[in-house]
Amino acid sequence: MKRLGLFSLALLMPLTAFAASSEDPVNRIMDIAKARWETNEGTTTGYFDNLDRDFSKNFAATYRENTKYPAYDEGDTPFDYDVITSSQDGCPLKDLTVSPAGDANDPAVVDVRFRLMACAPDPESQARVSELKFDVVTEGGEPVISDIHRLSEGKWDSLLAEMKDNIERGKNPQ
Repeated sequence: MKRLGLFSLALLMPLTAFAASSEDPVNRIMDIAKARWETNEGTTTGYFDNLDRDFSKNFAATYRENTKYPAYDEGDTPFDYDVITSSQDGCPLKDLTVSPAGDANDPAVVDVRFRLMACAPDPESQARVSELKFDVVTEGGEPVISDIHRLSEGKWDSLLAEMKDNIERGKNPQ
């Protein structure tokens, strides 16, 4: 009987090794951020290329609606800055960490920290750490990002709320 239990456990172990983690979509987004800042292309191209894989249905629908109101007349992006680093300028990301925060509730929260200005001439900028919180929910059995919060001037903002505000401004210009 003991052998049967061990045999059953051995069969199930590979299944748990392939279980999706709340960090998976966050790691994919941060890999894009790392690659973009290594090549110094500070545009938003790339983060939303896999909307339906990496983001929740609500986030994806809001993003698609938001693209109807681009930041520039000649562009198709609703943002005039990098939404992950909250900047237009920066250096290759340094000291990047991605880690779950607290419980694995739905939404799970994944913390991200990095230094964006490590190549800046002044030590204060070099030492500054950027922080993000990704809300990750499960849809269709897979973890997806439902919102991204950036720490700015001591307060957490919401990318989803920013997009909704932009949509409202676009629909009701003054």
